[in-house]
Amino acid sequence: MSQTPYVSVVIPVYNEELNVGPLHEELTTALAAVGSTYEILYVDDGSSDRTPAKLREICASDPHVRVVFFRRNFGQTAALSAGFDHARGQVVVTMDADLQNDPADIPKLIAKLAEGFDIVSGWRMQRKDPFLSRRLPSTMANALISLTTKVKLHDYGCTLKAFKSDVVKGIKLYGEMHRFIPAVASWMGVEVAEVPVNHRARKFGRSKYGIGRTIRVLLDLILVKYLLSYVNRPIQIFGLIGIWTFLFGGSVATYLSYRRLVLGEAIGGRPLLLFAVLFIFMGVQFITIGLLAEIQARTYHESVDKQIYVVREVMEGGDRAPRG
Repeated sequence: MSQTPYVSVVIPVYNEELNVGPLHEELTTALAAVGSTYEILYVDDGSSDRTPAKLREICASDPHVRVVFFRRNFGQTAALSAGFDHARGQVVVTMDADLQNDPADIPKLIAKLAEGFDIVSGWRMQRKDPFLSRRLPSTMANALISLTTKVKLHDYGCTLKAFKSDVVKGIKLYGEMHRFIPAVASWMGVEVAEVPVNHRARKFGRSKYGIGRTIRVLLDLILVKYLLSYVNRPIQIFGLIGIWTFLFGGSVATYLSYRRLVLGEAIGGRPLLLFAVLFIFMGVQFITIGLLAEIQARTYHESVDKQIYVVREVMEGGDRAPRG
């Protein structure tokens, strides 16, 4: 496709051979209603079924389609990151390939973005997922993420989102951080909106994500909080913890010294002495970690780019042969 598209739809795909065909038909209809030039960018995340073959067929028949094939499974975050890197549109829309996101909602998101927002996030108000294994953990996680990051959304986990291109192009994603993009982008001063979207029950295949990844999401939330608040000044968190720890240990040691030197009491067998020494050393260690983190932060900002995925090939719409 020679013309630069206005909208790029990025879709991570992993073992969705039965879904990609119907999804593409719905996408084509929905994007035609937008009335702007577009491209559909599928990122195959190392699928082991017939998904790559299906995507090749779709790509060969539709010049609006581009497909990025990973050499192995790198995860949804890496797939979205690759999609952002290869997207050429001014507006980038992300969605899942399992048909639970409704492509008919894309015009609604783009229209909301045109009102002056930088990110428009979908909100699955009537979510068609099991309550205990999916909806309840999600509700708790959304509340915790909103409280921690100060970016209040009802549904961080909804992949259906629309972004201005300059927002996502400047974000590096790791771990499970794709759900935190609105929070990570908040340091730019972005305007975020949330609109209700349709959510459908899965018809084919099974979910690749369950309650087991909740712990990983919580760990990434800690990382996001650190990146938002302290990545450019790590000494202020590690140093602060170190100073208070050191002062606590020093205060206990002073108290014990008074008991020993003034009152003549024996303190060698008291557990409190070990706690005092422990807290003093912990304080020194936290301060040292803060100094090392400061050096690492400087190195991070000056380092060269390193991607978190490996692409085997990129196929352009209408091509019969892959491009390296």
